[in-house]
Amino acid sequence: MAILVNRETRVLIQGITGKSGTQVTSELLDYGVRVVAGVTPGKGGQEVDTVPVFNSVRDALDAVGPVDVSMIYVPPLLVLPAAMEAIENSIPLVHIFAEKVPVFDVAKILSFARKKNIKVLGPASVGAISPGEGKIGSIGGPNPDAVFSKGQIGIISKSGGMCSELSMLVSNAGYGQSTVVGIGGDLLVGTSFADLLLEFEGDLQTKAVVAFGEVGGSAEIEAANLIKEGKFTKPLIVFLAGKFAESLPRDTALGHAGAIVGLEATMEHKIKILKDSGAIVAQNFEDIPSLIKKAL
Repeated sequence: MAILVNRETRVLIQGITGKSGTQVTSELLDYGVRVVAGVTPGKGGQEVDTVPVFNSVRDALDAVGPVDVSMIYVPPLLVLPAAMEAIENSIPLVHIFAEKVPVFDVAKILSFARKKNIKVLGPASVGAISPGEGKIGSIGGPNPDAVFSKGQIGIISKSGGMCSELSMLVSNAGYGQSTVVGIGGDLLVGTSFADLLLEFEGDLQTKAVVAFGEVGGSAEIEAANLIKEGKFTKPLIVFLAGKFAESLPRDTALGHAGAIVGLEATMEHKIKILKDSGAIVAQNFEDIPSLIKKAL
């Protein structure tokens, strides 16, 4: 089954005629994804790699019918109007690839999406892939089969790079992935660890989930609370990066905007809450395959 994306997923790309939009269109088509339309205002009537381009989301939907995902590949300052247009047209999932989207713009997007019951993945999200089924975003680049393999392990990470690293580790150990999701590392993001755990709980293909966490934020604590409440019952293996950061001055920001020393919970606090909930905390990155084997 997998989550978020499968063989039937119909994709629209906003900003399709830009450099990144054009590149990701070709990557998705090569992977067998059903990219049915693109949108760039003023470029309607063109094509990008056989995909028709329209001037607006409404024009695209009128021409090709409903879509499941809108992927937004526009510059950061144009993300707000693009996302609002997708949400206004009730596209169920909006994926935002751009980094450095103004925080206030993200807050507006997430508030409007919540009112309309629309899922937002990102900003700064590399996307999601269900190996052998489909993908959204730039995850895996032009050759995802070199990194990802079909299997039973769900993977969640703020970092796009760690989506690939975790997947390679899991694949090399003889396990594959059901769905791999990069949620983005900005201070505000739409889809959270907890949101995805609820999705994985209902997915028959997924037997365990591996999450790559970090210093700062409350994502891992929210996940632990789900386990305590009995809403997530499958094995959850968590690796927390950035333990060294506890020795840095409070409020030090690291690579991700959401990775701020002292923000909401210390590393020790997170580890204790996770362990108390029944989650498995990996001491070392390379321990993850053996912990998966033990959990299964």
